[in-house]
Amino acid sequence: MTSTIDPKTIGKPELQESVQLAFIGYLPEKDASGNETWPKGEEKVWKSGMRELDTGVEDITKSFVNHVQTSLARQPYNIDNLGGYQAAALSVRDNLLINWNETQLNYTRKAPKRAYYLSLEFLMGRTLDNALLNLGLKNQYSESVKKLGFNMEDLLDKERDAALGNGGLGRLAACYLDSSASQELPVWGYGLRYKYGIFQQLISPEGNQLEAPDPWLDNQNPWELPRLDVTYEIRFYGQADRLPDNSGRSQWTGGQEVLAVAYDVMIPGYGTKTTNNLRLWESKPKRGFDLNSFNAGNYEGAVAASNSADAITSVLYPNDHTFWTAASLQDILRRFKNLGKPITEFPDYVAIQLNDTHPTLAIPELMRILIDEEEVPWDVAWTIVTNTFFYTNHTVLPEALEKWPVPLVEHLLPRHLQIIYDICANSQSQQNLFFLQAVEKKFPHDLDRLARMSLIEEGTPKQIRMAHLAVIGSRKVNGVAELHSELVRTTILKDFVEFEGISKFGNITNGITPRRWLDQCNPELSALISETLKLDKAVWLKDLFKLEGLIPFAEDPAFRKKWAAIKQRNKERLAHHVQANLGLTVRTDAMFDVQIKRIHEYKRQTLNILGVIHRYFELKKMTAAERKKVNPRVVFFAGKAAPAYYIAKLTIRLIVNVARVLNADPETKDYLQVYFLPDYSVSLAEILIPASDISQHISTAGTEASGTSNMKFCLNGGLLLGTVDGANIEIAEEVGENNVFFFGHLTPAVEDLRYQHIYHPVPLEQKCPNLAAVLNHVSSGAFGEPDVYEPLLSTIRQSDYYLISDDFDSYLAALKMVDEAYLDKEEWIKKSINTTAKMGKFSSDRAINEYAESYWNLEPCRVAAGSTPKDTTTAAPAPASASTTTKKSSK
Repeated sequence: MTSTIDPKTIGKPELQESVQLAFIGYLPEKDASGNETWPKGEEKVWKSGMRELDTGVEDITKSFVNHVQTSLARQPYNIDNLGGYQAAALSVRDNLLINWNETQLNYTRKAPKRAYYLSLEFLMGRTLDNALLNLGLKNQYSESVKKLGFNMEDLLDKERDAALGNGGLGRLAACYLDSSASQELPVWGYGLRYKYGIFQQLISPEGNQLEAPDPWLDNQNPWELPRLDVTYEIRFYGQADRLPDNSGRSQWTGGQEVLAVAYDVMIPGYGTKTTNNLRLWESKPKRGFDLNSFNAGNYEGAVAASNSADAITSVLYPNDHTFWTAASLQDILRRFKNLGKPITEFPDYVAIQLNDTHPTLAIPELMRILIDEEEVPWDVAWTIVTNTFFYTNHTVLPEALEKWPVPLVEHLLPRHLQIIYDICANSQSQQNLFFLQAVEKKFPHDLDRLARMSLIEEGTPKQIRMAHLAVIGSRKVNGVAELHSELVRTTILKDFVEFEGISKFGNITNGITPRRWLDQCNPELSALISETLKLDKAVWLKDLFKLEGLIPFAEDPAFRKKWAAIKQRNKERLAHHVQANLGLTVRTDAMFDVQIKRIHEYKRQTLNILGVIHRYFELKKMTAAERKKVNPRVVFFAGKAAPAYYIAKLTIRLIVNVARVLNADPETKDYLQVYFLPDYSVSLAEILIPASDISQHISTAGTEASGTSNMKFCLNGGLLLGTVDGANIEIAEEVGENNVFFFGHLTPAVEDLRYQHIYHPVPLEQKCPNLAAVLNHVSSGAFGEPDVYEPLLSTIRQSDYYLISDDFDSYLAALKMVDEAYLDKEEWIKKSINTTAKMGKFSSDRAINEYAESYWNLEPCRVAAGSTPKDTTTAAPAPASASTTTKKSSK
């Protein structure tokens, strides 16, 4: 019998990574044929108590009723839709747990290299429907709950979106976790368990965005497993005293200690038993209540430490990123140590991906652990660190690159500041001051370059450049679209490219999971694709290039009719949602024009609404007979503005008030409607995206790193109206520019145009009369108090940093091209079909395999035993370890 873990350690909290770790102290030996053998009948004993998946309707019904009675402590006569949802979710979770345990046991046995995805956001969306899809049990559960008197759609609607993110960054992370599990890659996510999301968005009677707490955990969250025995102590404040042995080590003492408590969320793969993990950390006080302070009458002091600890994970984007990175690294290092390998082999078994700059403090934190706790020499520790981390850059906007004030870090994390200074050459210590010395050696006497590349930006106060630290401390750096990656190499990180070489800086274009963003949100279209291609959806959903088989069917009138009918039903579903939630009636025989994104000046929702105003006044000029020749258009906006972002919130107010005027105008309301849908979420996107005819991705050229909503719309047959920016370019290359409506200046012209605005300004009335007329309408009070919008209008009339005046006429011309194309409905449907057919490149399966092969050196680790059940709607083939379009590395 082979001992892999000392049996004395069984049951210790630090080893309880999964339920099964309580009984894998001993693993079976293998005989000459490779079969596992268990002495003393241990296998029989264990397996007699282990469950199999509930795949039959009768078993599912029993499981559902059991959870109603035992987990929820309710009776059949006292169960509503919320209780029904919870019982169904707990039943599904039981099935996930079986696969999850087998997956973790498989990883423990095989000890593959693992990757860990560190992201401050994971915008997971609703879980029940996705879990049923990936388990292949949608029909079985639907039939079961129907027999019990419930409708599955009603139960699905009771689930709250997990408030773990705000935008594309978090949704990308969620897609990558889905694809990692579906591709059978050993990848875990690490993030924070926020009690509240960014906020619940409300709209006041005046049209203002109002922020309310988003208590998404008010009801039991059936998808998380509290790991109250998996905790780590995280230190803040105190003092760091260097040891006198010239080792570079320090002793960090004093300050405040906070506990990080683990909560696990299962991530099931599609068409495979592999079920990976997202581990979220919640902050807790080490000592929750100071009894001495309470007894002395200091009631606030008695709970002060508890309140400050709890605050770390209360709201999205906390101030203390170290809490999350420190807990994650301790967890990762503990798991590595269980392998019994020397610490120098850490990069051979661990890859850590930094999703933007938020987790960058993981670099000095791992250095601290290695140097101070593991007593690894500095140079060895730095070699380990720089072969472990990988950094994804998501922006070239200077204001979005994180900088941390040196006094704050010195107060909060004194030891980390020492390490950062030791990495850079600005330290008073003479220990390993090699980075800037190496730069100076390669570029002698180039003081400007040294200042640009330093981790410390001079000023009052001094700032730590987190993007620079991420680059220096990572093995590879990537952008997320070809244009963006090139801009990263030639602008914000140009000095580092020249210093370290181009090979360190690559590109991995973002992707989306087709499971959620086609099959789950647009099931009718998914079914039509399977029927037409004569393929089980399990085939093409894991090899999206198979969609190219739809291209010949674009010429088939019967197929086009089916395609158009599905689009129409998706429009009616969206209209029903608007009617049910806002009490407004949407015209469903019109073109649906959608822009759903975080509200920001560079994303240019302002350009869109100003274009709507221009269209409105053009309609007002027409006769009734002329208006009847116009394509009716319904324009949808959704998105949240940061609470302190005044201009973005003014944009929302303008959209809301323009909508009120236009939708009430008897002359034009049949030809132009506008809706702002509040509280944008993944679930709302799943309704909006399948209904779109055209979607707008109109950022100023060179400002959008990639975008992923553009991919989701096009995958669902919506055509793209956009600038030559981000992934728009690659989408056009795939689907053909004849199926995309481009406008606006190109990236190389942007800086020169901004220069012209400052030094050679031209009056707006002369430069762009159409835009000047629109702004004058707004200033005249056509959409409410004129003075309210002046700060927003001034950003265009004066500096116009995002080039709205330069692109406005081109934008109107593109809108006109859309109108003309939409007149030929049959040709438009052909464009829609061909767009969907050519979206294979934009699967997150392709993207995650690129990370695994070219960055992490990661191999699939299949759970060999058994297979996932088949959904009765399709016959799932044996799961593939990777997309058939991607060759796996043999490294």
